[in-house]
Amino acid sequence: MTPDAAAAFARELRRLRAERGLSLRDLAAAAHYGKSYLHELETGRKPPTVAIASRLDDALRANGVLVAALATAATDDSDAETEALELARRVTASDVSTETLDRLERAVDVLAMAYATTPPAELVPRVRRHLDYASRLVDARKTLNQHRRLLVVGGWLALLRATLHIDLGQEVAADAYLSTAEEFADQAEHREIVAWCLETKAWSVLTAGHYRQALELSQRAQQVAPRDSSAHVQATAQEGRAWARLGDRVATRRTLDRVARLADHRPFPEHPEHHYQYDPAKAHAYTATTLAWAGDPAAEAVAREVIAELEREGARPRRVASAKLDLGLALLAAEKPDEAAAAAAAAIRSGRIVASNWWRASEVVAGVQRAGVAEARDLREVFEAFRPSESA
Repeated sequence: MTPDAAAAFARELRRLRAERGLSLRDLAAAAHYGKSYLHELETGRKPPTVAIASRLDDALRANGVLVAALATAATDDSDAETEALELARRVTASDVSTETLDRLERAVDVLAMAYATTPPAELVPRVRRHLDYASRLVDARKTLNQHRRLLVVGGWLALLRATLHIDLGQEVAADAYLSTAEEFADQAEHREIVAWCLETKAWSVLTAGHYRQALELSQRAQQVAPRDSSAHVQATAQEGRAWARLGDRVATRRTLDRVARLADHRPFPEHPEHHYQYDPAKAHAYTATTLAWAGDPAAEAVAREVIAELEREGARPRRVASAKLDLGLALLAAEKPDEAAAAAAAAIRSGRIVASNWWRASEVVAGVQRAGVAEARDLREVFEAFRPSESA
């Protein structure tokens, strides 16, 4: 924690408390912190953490302002990277050098690989800073080829930022950055980014319960995407999920077979954790999810296999949590609500379920409660304890 970060947080905390007409005692009671501790936070004598900022955001109904202040002021690798980019640009003869673009493209890959393991609220500020930097260069003097490369960088960054906002349940921001990503991609004539935008929209509307729209978007994404691209495979997998939610098991199985054939012909990526490089190993996990949503009896065995594979690999906690939710749904379909409760509770306690996936946990909890088993009460308590707050 840098002094600047603590000072910025302290200023925002004082401002918010004053705007709401709260005394230190009032805020202490609402946030369940000591009055003296809050005083030290407000004067910058105590360093805040993201957890503290989140709790105070809740108490002040500040919709994440304090978490954002902390993240924006903190000096991290992302700050150093954009500072270095600007220095390299100024040293070169042109406004936008090849070196600057090379480094921006590498930064896109680093951020896309960080997506798998970094909480969305922590990754958003890093993506925002790089996108802001790329946007400032759009009007700078450069060649046509350099301009197109910059548009592609902006498209990937805007797409990743939209995905993070979806994960955080921030629909308005997600829609805005998806539109920005599409605009960059259209100008650059980059079909893969356009396809990823459609696939990402399909996932967003799927989580909102608009299954027919998700089906149409995923099919449009396949039409747009280059045939050998990761976006084409991912959009096909998204189509399978939509069919599953629509309850069409025949179409679901048929689409899963297409995903398997596409995945079989793909080389193993150098960075399988890269969010926009399809990893053939993911096909098994997508199958588990899709079969579980379709209520297929095969889902239980596939979900157990996926969990075992992921736990052997390690370092994939978010995917493990999702697979355990899939197992919970499969166990409900197999009339094993007590085991479903255990699987869902383990997924929820991991703290790795993002806001956009919380509806999946809700489905398992509701199913366990309908079954009337003794484990339902404990599962509900865990669910409520870990439920994402609005400010998150």
